[in-house]
Amino acid sequence: MSAVRVLMDSIVDYAGLFPPAKLEMGPAVENYARYRAGDESWILARFITTVARLDEFEKCGERFWAEDGDAEPWYVSALTGADLDADIDRIFAFNQKYAPDFGPLALNEGAEGGDDSAMSPVAVTGGAVIDTIELKAASGHDVDRALKIIPEQIEPFFEVDWRDDTRGIISALAGTGARAKIRTGGVTADLIPPPEAVAGFIANCAAADVAFKATAGLHHPVRAERALTYRPDSPRGVMHGFLNVFLASAFIRTGAMGVHDAERVLSETDAGAFQLGETHASWRGKAIEIARLASVRERFAISFGSCSFDEPVEDLRGLGMM
Repeated sequence: MSAVRVLMDSIVDYAGLFPPAKLEMGPAVENYARYRAGDESWILARFITTVARLDEFEKCGERFWAEDGDAEPWYVSALTGADLDADIDRIFAFNQKYAPDFGPLALNEGAEGGDDSAMSPVAVTGGAVIDTIELKAASGHDVDRALKIIPEQIEPFFEVDWRDDTRGIISALAGTGARAKIRTGGVTADLIPPPEAVAGFIANCAAADVAFKATAGLHHPVRAERALTYRPDSPRGVMHGFLNVFLASAFIRTGAMGVHDAERVLSETDAGAFQLGETHASWRGKAIEIARLASVRERFAISFGSCSFDEPVEDLRGLGMM
């Protein structure tokens, strides 16, 4: 195992439905199926959709799930809407129909008490399961209320607004098993958080022992000014790099850096400052062993959502890191 393999393992949640790509469901599903079958499938994590579009997702995905047979299932993260109760019911119906094994989400929990069928597996027709959801929270009260509704089999990521003091919501997540989410970009420059906001969010998560994911604006490995959409007249902005974010997270989580030094990692624009070797990953000589990096990736810095899977892979190749 090399540092790049550890760092990039199951890191990209494919969000092709969302801006700036904003693909139709059919092409997005076909892309995900192609990425799963490709040589870089180890980099791929979940397919991202909304609960509101699950009907479309089923229609486009069923043939792939049937063809996959005994292959690894499609893991899906669903963004919920205003009616969380109804969305959970819809997710449960989806999982009853498509969950690939006989885990808790595939059990017939609707049977009457005392009926042996209550613990019998529901017939499954393919290989897809919604095991995480993503939702917004403006306060600790929002978190508490949502956690009373969300079943334990579904792992929630609560998106917090980096413009606010994130400590309150992250503290509310501590000890619950729920996770945090930060939006690291957007289609206009004002949606990109400054390095100090990202560093503060990561540090708050580390202090509360709360895992997190990032989303938006992390198509490229290293921080740089780029076009923010794929339009010819696209606005431009300085986008965060996923190497910056995930190595800064590793340094904070392991206690190797405080917030101030992590801000320097997040602000780095020289790709040569990052090294991914056989035994260590490093930034300007500050190194972390791959065993510790693997632990950070598994338990703390989980993934990032990107509407492009090709750009992160192609850029790493261009840097000679893959």
